[in-house]
Amino acid sequence: MKRLHIHIAVADLAHNVDFYSRLFAQAPTVQHADYAKWMLDEPRINFAISARGAKPGLDHLGIQVDGAEELDALQARFEAADLATRSQQGTGCCYSRSDKHWVTDPQGVAWEHFHTLGDIPTFNDVVGGSANSGGCTPPVRGKPLGIPVKPAAPPATSCC
Repeated sequence: MKRLHIHIAVADLAHNVDFYSRLFAQAPTVQHADYAKWMLDEPRINFAISARGAKPGLDHLGIQVDGAEELDALQARFEAADLATRSQQGTGCCYSRSDKHWVTDPQGVAWEHFHTLGDIPTFNDVVGGSANSGGCTPPVRGKPLGIPVKPAAPPATSCC
């Protein structure tokens, strides 16, 4: 079964944990000094925030799957659609070890499909690395890996 994943970079983790705990009416499922995650069933979402020096705002989106077969099916869908991807096997990110496939949309938003293999004691596998190193960011961040999309023609009349 698939679960939508949203990861947001924040400037003040404690303030955001308080806000999202109130919004979701529950405490984080996982919390560390630089990271918090809510595994919600309604809606079915893996919502994570981190304060690791990245510019605040949307970090990336993803689809979390329960098994290797589902992950392989998503990768096959990318390949059938001729979307260029980057794969990471057994990479450490967000206090978890996962197998992943990344694609970047035409706007530069990174999407990951991933299967979590287990917990790890550190945010990522990089010792002494930067906040944006390791398996937590796509190998080519901000550069579209997918099919270039032609911008839509402007509407005939302006709106709003």
